[in-house]
Amino acid sequence: NNAVEARRLLRAHRYGALSTLSRKLDGYPFGSITPYAVDHDGSLVILISGLAEHTKNIEHDPRVSLITHKQNDPNIQMQGRVTVVGNAHRMEDAQQAGERYLRLFPEAANYLTMADFSFYRIQPIAIRYIGGVGRIHWVRMPDYRAAQAVKFSLQEASLLNDINTRQAAYLRLLIQQYHGSDTPDTQAIALDCDGMDIRSNGIIYRLDFNTFFNDPEQILPLSEVHFPNQ
Repeated sequence: NNAVEARRLLRAHRYGALSTLSRKLDGYPFGSITPYAVDHDGSLVILISGLAEHTKNIEHDPRVSLITHKQNDPNIQMQGRVTVVGNAHRMEDAQQAGERYLRLFPEAANYLTMADFSFYRIQPIAIRYIGGVGRIHWVRMPDYRAAQAVKFSLQEASLLNDINTRQAAYLRLLIQQYHGSDTPDTQAIALDCDGMDIRSNGIIYRLDFNTFFNDPEQILPLSEVHFPNQ
């Protein structure tokens, strides 16, 4: 499923090249490197300063794109990559998405003490996915948007608490099995229909589920969830 693959590729990475339309340079594309988090519905959440050039561009014209790519092969042309085209707007209510973002980027909490930083949401209108040579697709947006996104956003915190308290030993076993990390300092920090993010000894690992889930309650107990070779 190209839509699921594109969504999972986005979730697996933490930053991309954001292109905005320059207000100063009469609409020429302006590129920036920007950390992002993928919310439950597949939209992108970014934390940016009102003083930044890309923020000024967004306020003038909300049309943007962001590209990221797999980074495990020096031959970049062979790597999977995905471009999100959409509209960026400042979020008026960023509590849930903001908390999720800060679990993935805890160092960003310092920025929120500055008055000029705000969360913006990039709502995709089109997605271009390249899975490798000959695998080039425009993704169908209804397939990309994750089902039951609201339900996942409402239950994510309680599910994470359950995993980190009642299933901590199994969580450590997963990270040891797939990534070779064995430390008590292991916590699930984000959970969605495609997989979960785990911080172990200061490093964030992404574990995809073998299938995507339409109901967050299907994820527990974690020991009954299958994970493909990561």
